[in-house]
Amino acid sequence: MSEQRSWTFKELAAAGQLEYGDGYRTKKSEIGATGYPILRVAEVLDGRISPSFAEFVRPEFRSVMKGKVSRSGDVVLTTKGTVGRVALMPTGAAEFVYSPQVCYFRTPVNSLLESRFLYYWFRSSEFRKQAAGMKGQTDMADYLNLTDVGALRIALPARTEQRAIAEVLGALDDKIALNERMRETALSLAAACYESAGTSHEPELIGDLAELFDGPHATPQKTDTGPWFLSISSLKNGYLDLSESAHLSEEDFPRWTRRVQPQAGDVLFSYETRLGDAALMPSGIRGSLGRRMALLRSKSATVSGALLLHAYLSPAFQEEIKRRTVHGATVDRLPLKEMPGWRISLPALGERERLSAKLDAVHASVTQTANENRTLAELRDALLPQLLSGKLRVKDAVRTVEEVV
Repeated sequence: MSEQRSWTFKELAAAGQLEYGDGYRTKKSEIGATGYPILRVAEVLDGRISPSFAEFVRPEFRSVMKGKVSRSGDVVLTTKGTVGRVALMPTGAAEFVYSPQVCYFRTPVNSLLESRFLYYWFRSSEFRKQAAGMKGQTDMADYLNLTDVGALRIALPARTEQRAIAEVLGALDDKIALNERMRETALSLAAACYESAGTSHEPELIGDLAELFDGPHATPQKTDTGPWFLSISSLKNGYLDLSESAHLSEEDFPRWTRRVQPQAGDVLFSYETRLGDAALMPSGIRGSLGRRMALLRSKSATVSGALLLHAYLSPAFQEEIKRRTVHGATVDRLPLKEMPGWRISLPALGERERLSAKLDAVHASVTQTANENRTLAELRDALLPQLLSGKLRVKDAVRTVEEVV
């Protein structure tokens, strides 16, 4: 690797090599029904932006927000609450106004710093180590202020080498993104297959079709590795996104699965806050239900978990969920004790086995791509520190990546 010079972010900014800042503090009078969506911490995920478009700043306040509106190529870092989530604003993305809980980083043309290299640096252990030692926070779960950000120090190889490193790691992320698009297509196909099959005229009691199990009402001590402690945030329209869940220890696992241990084919769903969300428990995953989560386990050989899942996600049952929701002072919830008595529509008896087999095959492909993505992510995360430190040459990393992409 070429000789590297170490810079603080404040030094880079003073030299005109980097612009950074926190988000815009929106006034209530500036909020409107349309305009610039406010990008919040929860919408910056593992390398991507997932906006909910919940609140907008009216267009007439564009000049007041100045540089705090997103641009293609911006690196976005969460600095309040959940510190350290990072994403790169893609080319052609809709414009957002950054909230005060995120910090943006923008590199001018011909800067010494490549924005994609910076993005990967924020995903490195070197960043986490520096951030954990900042006096503005205690444990990476508090906050980084702009003074802390300015004090971060990054070692920069030549720009060509930064670009090469980003391209190697980006090839893995591109493959992960392709798999994710394939997953979304597969899930859309599964939903279309279910809808086209039609339903029987007589809805059936959920309690006759499936057993219902509630999850724990507390949270265990989270660990870096071990069985999964599933989160309702992982429920993504039929898919279980484990990047949104945490781990618990092997020692704690028996306690948190005392009521039930999720198994392949179970329908996981949220009974508070994220009502209507559900996902199929994939094979090969050991985990416990998280808070505000329950599951349905099919009793019938002719009704697979995948079939039950799509019945749950169907527009008809989603309307039933809305009708049955208990609206509380602080949170909306589903009355689980009453749920076995609810009715749900399924295809006619002669159609169920055929459709179950088709949906099982689609969800098996979803699980396969998810497993591949975990392998790709593990390889990317293993290469990242080696490339940034110069311990691994780019050409050697390229050979490794070419074997899997």
